[in-house]
Amino acid sequence: MKSIHSKSQLLGFLSVFAMFIFSNGRTINSNNELIRAVNLGGWLVAEGWMKPSLFDSIPNKDFLDGVALQFKSVTTGKFLAAELGGGSIIVANRSSASGWETFRLWRINETSFHVRVFSKQFLQIESMGAKVVATSTDSETSGIFQIIRKSDDPSRVRIKAPNGLFLQAKTEDLVTADSNGNGQWGNNDPSVFEMTIGQGFQGEFQVTNGYGPLKAPKIMKDHWNTFIVEKDFSFIAESGLNAVRIPVGWWTAKDPTPPKPYVGGSLEVLDRAFVWAKKYNLKVILDLHAAPGSQNGFEHSSTRDGSVEWGQNDESIKESVRVIEFYTARYATNPSLYAVELINEPNAFGVSLSVLTKFYSDAYTVVRRHAPNAFVILSNRLSGEPKELFPLASGMKDVVIDVHYYNLFSDIFNDMTIDQNIDFIKTNRSNELQDITISNGPLTFVGEWVAEWQVRGATKEEYQRFSEAQLQVWGKASFGWAYWSLKNINNRWSMDWMIKNGYINL
Repeated sequence: MKSIHSKSQLLGFLSVFAMFIFSNGRTINSNNELIRAVNLGGWLVAEGWMKPSLFDSIPNKDFLDGVALQFKSVTTGKFLAAELGGGSIIVANRSSASGWETFRLWRINETSFHVRVFSKQFLQIESMGAKVVATSTDSETSGIFQIIRKSDDPSRVRIKAPNGLFLQAKTEDLVTADSNGNGQWGNNDPSVFEMTIGQGFQGEFQVTNGYGPLKAPKIMKDHWNTFIVEKDFSFIAESGLNAVRIPVGWWTAKDPTPPKPYVGGSLEVLDRAFVWAKKYNLKVILDLHAAPGSQNGFEHSSTRDGSVEWGQNDESIKESVRVIEFYTARYATNPSLYAVELINEPNAFGVSLSVLTKFYSDAYTVVRRHAPNAFVILSNRLSGEPKELFPLASGMKDVVIDVHYYNLFSDIFNDMTIDQNIDFIKTNRSNELQDITISNGPLTFVGEWVAEWQVRGATKEEYQRFSEAQLQVWGKASFGWAYWSLKNINNRWSMDWMIKNGYINL
């Protein structure tokens, strides 16, 4: 009996010790239930690649906000460029086109635009004379431009200036707005340019501004009411998942009258999602996917033109903290609110670590004020160091680091075979995840992953092997994982399709 009693004491001591280690080292989820989630991407923050039909009926949709345009003068044979990237004159003397030769549109309506150059100044006409310059930092005072396309050759254009006249390249170094634009579109007409359309964006800003204030409200309401519905929440729960990560935009916190071009109504939809989550016993991770001004320059953060404006001034930080407080206070009493992700994928090329740390600290404080038991998720910076948030996280309770792992978006995956992709998950990704999942660090969360790769022609069985390898490795994350996404026109990106067709087995 003595030996049994001693063994019981030892086991009891070890159990208490393990609980102490886990609770203080944060190596497992505090509630001992790992998150198995799916992202509801493309719903409350639009992404055109996920649902292209959402953008189909936009008038003049070649010219959405942020589209990159380049113009070659037919007379000089050279590209228009903002000298020094901006802050000076416009010239027509570049043999090839890159950043300084790229102009991005800020759409006013389907025919009228402000035009932004590389260094973020706007095209305008000199107050005295007709010389074209890019010196204004205020879009509203820069003037309105129009792009007139040749009816039988839409790549050949004229650019109408605010003074009612057309730009012309008089010489390689002199571009003025003083042409009547009434020539025959020939190669001897200095007001004619060959236009190349480059990178564009299809995010929330583009879809709402593209349709305009009269059409956008109905378009978006129809999208919200059909893209994700109650039966999707039922399916998620029945499939063995226990949570949803819901990407939201900062403008939803301004409902019912968000600033233009955003339209009201998304907050009501988010409320509905919380009702469904409660009904089907699903946890909700609320994710600020799009912050004021864009934190990464991608369309999924509702960028206007690819610029990273978030964090460039104190107001964007303060506004983001107010947004986090609004969401947390609104849903704090809902039992489904499990975690608040303070911001998604801030970009190291535009967002400094010191600025991000200040925001995370302030936003964490307001979450704790309203939801003391919710987890707080800190997203790693794109291109940032894997452990750069650890010093900040060490002083926080129930904090999680979000990492996103894709076998995409890098040249290293271009020529990988099927087995090499799977080995990369089992070796490289496993080591990366293990390196940041440490006993004295924050919890870890693979907040985005997908069973898609650069391999072409893979069989169903090979996709199954790839998804299974990821499920095994991501299952070692101490907080859990979330697939991107539930619905997507691209089947492998749709967990709904992958589960129903047997590509993923949970």
